[in-house]
Amino acid sequence: MNTTAEPTPRRGLHPLHGILLAGILPLFLGAALSDYAYSTSYLIQWSTFASWLIAGGLVFNGLTLLCALLGFFRASGQRRLAAVYFLLLLVCWGLGFINALVHARDAWAMMPTGFVLSIIITVLAGMAAWLGFSRLGAGGKA
Repeated sequence: MNTTAEPTPRRGLHPLHGILLAGILPLFLGAALSDYAYSTSYLIQWSTFASWLIAGGLVFNGLTLLCALLGFFRASGQRRLAAVYFLLLLVCWGLGFINALVHARDAWAMMPTGFVLSIIITVLAGMAAWLGFSRLGAGGKA
């Protein structure tokens, strides 16, 4: 008797969720690089550019947060992992909002706090993207 087991289909991230998650890291990384460029050149355009990149990152992060919340309720076996992913995105959004407020100040007043926050947020966004694409996207049930 020859039986063949059919592989279970792997469910990954919804395509919209993946696009939104992939947009967070470059936007926040661009803000951190713009802050670095401002700290070395003192040209105001870099602080303005960082502010716009942070605003874009917050929009993408907020929409990804909604997708992660829906994914948390759909998760059956990996609720803890989905909760960590959601909380990571929530902390990233919260610090990003504070960073946007810091960047709303005068360009001289935003340094070095804005630059440090941009680096922390970039690391958090990278961790969220890593977790979202590796665990939740590669066959996870979340």
